[in-house]
Amino acid sequence: GSLVNFIPLTSSFFNICNLSLCGLPFLSGFYSKDLILEFMSMSYMNFYIYFIFYISTGLTVMYTFRLLYYTMLGDLNSISYFSMQDSSEVMLKGMGGLIFLVIFGGGVMSWLVFPTPYMICLPMMMKLMVLLTIILGAMLGYLISSIGLNDFSKTMSFYNLSFFFSSMWNLNYLSTFGVTYYFLMFGEKYNTLIDQGWSEYYGSQNIYMSMKRISIFTQKIFLNNLKIFLTLFLIWVCMLFV
Repeated sequence: GSLVNFIPLTSSFFNICNLSLCGLPFLSGFYSKDLILEFMSMSYMNFYIYFIFYISTGLTVMYTFRLLYYTMLGDLNSISYFSMQDSSEVMLKGMGGLIFLVIFGGGVMSWLVFPTPYMICLPMMMKLMVLLTIILGAMLGYLISSIGLNDFSKTMSFYNLSFFFSSMWNLNYLSTFGVTYYFLMFGEKYNTLIDQGWSEYYGSQNIYMSMKRISIFTQKIFLNNLKIFLTLFLIWVCMLFV
């Protein structure tokens, strides 16, 4: 949430593209979505297909507004991504060029593709159905985003009963747990007493400690006793010739 405070330009492009996907008037998605729905309204379709088309449009707007709410307006929940910023000029220039197609592409393409305007004759309410569906989907998306269903959860009142049913009526204690318990206990004892216990002491750890002690002792000999012996030998040679 609150990404608009950290990446404002990218968030603006993201919101414009989402609103175009919803079919907001005069964006590129509006022309295709509005034309498809109005063409469906003029066709001889049964009520089920007609209803599904409008429901799918409303659900698209609803989850898009929920996405905008949770990413742009909600609380900040991404501490590990706190260093996000609009730093890549190449990406910003690319998105800036594409955003013009999102805003003007639908109108320009509809003017260039169709030589004459497509004649659609519908009643006033059916003409406004697309706009009303978009507005209703946005309102439902915002309302669902504001509702916390966890506050009304009653599962804790039946915790023991739900735990009993989730444990398959205690079958796990009779089958799985009863069969694997002794093997797991034996493995734990073997790991503690043998693998990490006497075997570790007399095995790799003891060998390491023995080699370490021998190395320290040998190092002391080479650093001290041999040095003293050579010094005394040099003094003896000097006294011999003097």
